[in-house]
Amino acid sequence: MDLSIVIPAYNEEGSIEQTISQLYGVLCQHNIPHEILVVNDNSKDNTEVVLKQIQLRVPTLVYYTNTGPNGFGYAVRYGLERFNGECVALMMADLSDSPEDLVKFYKKLQEGYDCVFGSRFSKGGKVLDYPKLKLFINRLANQIVKVCFNIRYNDTTNAFKLYRREVIEGLQPLLSPHFNLTLELPLKAIIRGYSYAIVPNSWTNRKTGKSNLKIKEMGSRYFFIMLYCLIEKYFSRGDFHRQKAVLVSRQQLIKE
Repeated sequence: MDLSIVIPAYNEEGSIEQTISQLYGVLCQHNIPHEILVVNDNSKDNTEVVLKQIQLRVPTLVYYTNTGPNGFGYAVRYGLERFNGECVALMMADLSDSPEDLVKFYKKLQEGYDCVFGSRFSKGGKVLDYPKLKLFINRLANQIVKVCFNIRYNDTTNAFKLYRREVIEGLQPLLSPHFNLTLELPLKAIIRGYSYAIVPNSWTNRKTGKSNLKIKEMGSRYFFIMLYCLIEKYFSRGDFHRQKAVLVSRQQLIKE
């Protein structure tokens, strides 16, 4: 099963080389066929220059420059429209996610699941140098999501996840232009009936650069996506559910 890794990058000249090098080395060590797809989100620094240099020694690296509109969600969606693998993982450019954890995700997916969701707060997961305010807000937000959607998953806002290609196709259209995409993807997958496994993962705060997540700006955007998904869950009458979508597609093929 070919694996694609979509990595959005905005002003990541200080970390992108180490991230790609470690990721490539681990995937080659485990003989996992892959592509590393970086979306340069119109960076203002030398991120693109660094990517060109890395391409000379990492043959599985491809990159695109998203000239706009820009934002985390736009960049990820740009990559999700262009990946070639049978499954796709979302990872951060700052090496906060572990390549070894990705190998665990990949092996778990091969057990037959549609998605693998990372959890930093389940037994076996861990966080290192997580800012206290962000940690408090994270745990509060995830608890609210758990209660509202009646799910067991406790880390929906974690960007680090792995999806089969057909899941990404079944979650369209994607709406989120910013970090709220990390909430939209798993909630839609759960609501629409895709199977998922939860695997503990580690998270390490970035060593260089700065986070582009702005808490004050994102609160209302996360709430909008949560409300949107709640409406689908309780009022769509299953119109977007995986089984119903497959049935409609088959009926359309028969008519044609």
